Amino acid sequence: MIRLHYHPFSTYARRVRIALIEKNIPHKLVEVDMAARQHKTPEYMALNPYARVPTLEEDGFVLYESSAIMMYLEDEHPEPALIPGDSKGRAEVDMHLRLCDAQMATPAGVIIFQKRFFPEAKWNLESITKASADITKHLKILDRQLEGVDYLVHDRYTLADIAYIPFLQFLPIMVDAASVPANVAKWSAELLARPSSVETAPAK
Repeated sequence: MIRLHYHPFSTYARRVRIALIEKNIPHKLVEVDMAARQHKTPEYMALNPYARVPTLEEDGFVLYESSAIMMYLEDEHPEPALIPGDSKGRAEVDMHLRLCDAQMATPAGVIIFQKRFFPEAKWNLESITKASADITKHLKILDRQLEGVDYLVHDRYTLADIAYIPFLQFLPIMVDAASVPANVAKWSAELLARPSSVETAPAK
């Protein structure tokens, strides 16, 4: 059985959990106590030398990068499919996974980490302002891609959408509500309302 080492506040672990739920894959969750620095222990770092979550174990096979984990799950458990069957659709999903990490996850991390885990007096407002502007720019691009469709690739729910869900959860603290384009707002609301998203939502 799959063992997924995770933390409930990890955005990257959450996307893997959503994929597991959507694909109905049996798995065991193993919570890593980050506050107690369990991720820095020799035992855990033998699995994941980067001391992060998530880490997937299955019969001695180990993966520790969320996009790679999701692609592995798709290949091993192709039904229900979360990637189109054609090469162009697969390439589009891969493109969006990479763009999510580069254009959304990176600036989102700057904001989420500070606003959720530090008092306001310790926030670096300059870095937050820049990250927020970068996210706003990316949302405008996504808005154009979502024009007239419900999802990013082939108008069907895929790993491309799942990759964004943990970050869409925190849009209210990352950008002004007025700057969220209409198509993105609709897409975000629908994705966050899915049972798999609700089940994996972090504590407030």
